[in-house]
Amino acid sequence: MFADRHLTRMQAIMRDVCADFEAELVEFNGENNHAHLLVNFPPKVAVTRLVNSLKGVSSRRLRQEFPDLTRHYYRTNKLWSGSYLAGSIDGAPLNVLKQHIEQQNRSGQGTARA
Repeated sequence: MFADRHLTRMQAIMRDVCADFEAELVEFNGENNHAHLLVNFPPKVAVTRLVNSLKGVSSRRLRQEFPDLTRHYYRTNKLWSGSYLAGSIDGAPLNVLKQHIEQQNRSGQGTARA
């Protein structure tokens, strides 16, 4: 469903949302049906609020800017599922996580750096 042009715009939108939360989008990549984000955010930010905003704002803007996406979600009128995976990387090597995200296939194309 997501082409490279969708993912490129999604990255910009999500970077803006992160900035609103005083967070940093460290790494971004996506595939045709999901996205991978590495976000550094302050402890005062609840991960659920951040994720809900990332998904909500990106859904609204992408659907407005890319009406062609409607053919993929017309039955549910939802761009994102209600689920997400979030984890803490305290102590994990940041370069390993960044490399993992960089290596994800981006609709058969290259990767995008945040």
